[in-house]
Order: sequence, then C-alpha cells, then structure tokens
Amino acid sequence: MYRFLLTPRWLAAAALTVVASMVMVVLGNWQLHRYQERTAINERIDAANAVDPVALTSVLAAPTAAGTPGAAPGEALAWTKVTLSGRYDPANEIQARGRTVGSKVGFEILTPLVLEDGTAVLVDRGWVPAPPGGALAAPEVPAAPTGQVTVVGQIHLSESRPAPVDRRDGRLDTRRINVPRLATELPFPVYGAYVLLTEQTPAADPAFVAIPIPHEDSWQNGGYAVQWWIFAGMVYVLFGWQARREAQESVGGSGGPAGARPAKKTHRPRDRVEEADQRAASRDRVEEADQRAASRDRVEEADQRAASRATTATADRPESD
Repeated sequence: MYRFLLTPRWLAAAALTVVASMVMVVLGNWQLHRYQERTAINERIDAANAVDPVALTSVLAAPTAAGTPGAAPGEALAWTKVTLSGRYDPANEIQARGRTVGSKVGFEILTPLVLEDGTAVLVDRGWVPAPPGGALAAPEVPAAPTGQVTVVGQIHLSESRPAPVDRRDGRLDTRRINVPRLATELPFPVYGAYVLLTEQTPAADPAFVAIPIPHEDSWQNGGYAVQWWIFAGMVYVLFGWQARREAQESVGGSGGPAGARPAKKTHRPRDRVEEADQRAASRDRVEEADQRAASRDRVEEADQRAASRATTATADRPESD
C-alpha cells in the first residue's frame, strides 16, 4: 500500500522534509539562546539597584596610552553597578545629540572623570532637552562640579558604528557614544566603557534627566523559538498526510475493498461535431414521427369520407314494393 514511498520522488520529498525540520530546530535553538542572553541582561538590570557598587577599576581593564581606549568589557559586565572618584574635565566634555528620552529629543552630556592615576572614565551625567533653536543649537548644560567627585553608576558598553566627532560650542559633538572613536580626541587614556550616573557626591544638578535603562524583549525570542519548533513538527505531519492521501487514491483506483475512496473519473471532452450530429438526428426523429402522424390522419380522413359516401348512397336507393 505504501510501496510508492520508495520511489525517487517520495524519497526526495522525505529527505527535504528531514532537512527542513533540522533547519527549523536549529533556528529555534538559536532563538532560545537569545532568549537566555536577554533574560540574563534583564536580571542584571533588576539586580543592580539591590547590590552594593564595586570599584570600577576592579572590573574593567585600565587603559595604558593617551588617546587610546582600554579593553572593551564583555556583555556579562554590562549594567554592573560601580563606584569611582576623581575630578571632572569640563574642557573635554562631550555632547551626544539626537538622543531621545520620553519621546523628546535632546542631548546626553558625558564629562571625563580623571582618576588619580591619570586615566579617565566617560561619565554620562544625564539628558538635557534640545533648545528652541533645534538639535544643532547649543543646549543649556549645568556646569560640572569642581574638586573631588564620587560617582555611582552602571557600566554601559560602547555603542557600535562610530560617528564623526566635531568641536561645537566648546564641546566635542557626536551622534553616537563610541568610546574608541571618542578616545582619539582626548588627551588621556580612557576606559573601554562609559558609566551612566545614578548618584553623585556632591549631588548632581536636578536639570539633568537620568538616562533610562530599557529592558530587553526576551519574550519575543522565546515566542520565536516555540514557533520554529512547531514548524519543525508540522513538516512531518504534512508529509504523512500527503502520503496517506496518495495511498488512498491508489487503493481506490485499483478496485480496492468496499469503503475505499473511488478513483476520480476522467471525463473526455465531448466532440462538438458529434453533439451537432446527435442534435440533428434527434430533430430528424421528431420530424419522422410528425410525418407518420400526419399520414395516419390522412388515412383516417379518407376512411371517413368513404364511409360518408356509402351512407349517402344507401339513403338514395329506392325502396322495393
């Protein structure tokens, strides 16, 4: 009944089904891996406020040469809560334009904090709105505090795709916070990540808006993983359904047992000439029947006239004495 599965066509279909299912399983596993990564990031974000900060120098590799960045930390260190102390260098302050907070466009202000050993960390002091003049106009930025400053914040990894850096309004101006690119514009060694400020001593100016840390959409990856695994099973269901359908058709077409689905009838298109001949023959039969009926009517009419004449002749014959 299922011997047709050994034909080249069905063997090729079976191989394609297996390959498609394996690819879908791999894609599902990759989405599961992304779900686990993003979930771990969300857990670190949530746990950051509940733990004590650690010294930044204990988790990040120190830079060694002026104008160059230190080693970039891995994703496992993203959002780690750290503390550091030093002096701000407002002469090399950076404004990152086109940054959105709460659907409003403004600037993020990063000021290098120079540590005791001469190395520096870029500290994102917060967000300020764009002035009425637009995104390219100079924003109103509160001055950085002087003297020794202690900062508590979270490690933010360097942004990818470096953007051009210009001098505008006494600050370095850029579109993206790419630490390796910004380090080439600074006169001291710079750590390979920057810090989002959450607390500062002395206190930060209230004009700054804290940069929100968005959570990763891990559930989206989890949903994609389940979908790929379902698709991987569905290709086998589809293969089995198609094989059963063909088996039933082959049994029905060979006069199988009662109850089997009969093979589909094939209808030969009727020839238009034959149809015309059949219609003409039908009309001929009708006309022939009409002629026979007319002939019978004439015979009956002749018989009636003969009978009428005979009756008249009898009535005219004289009676004998």
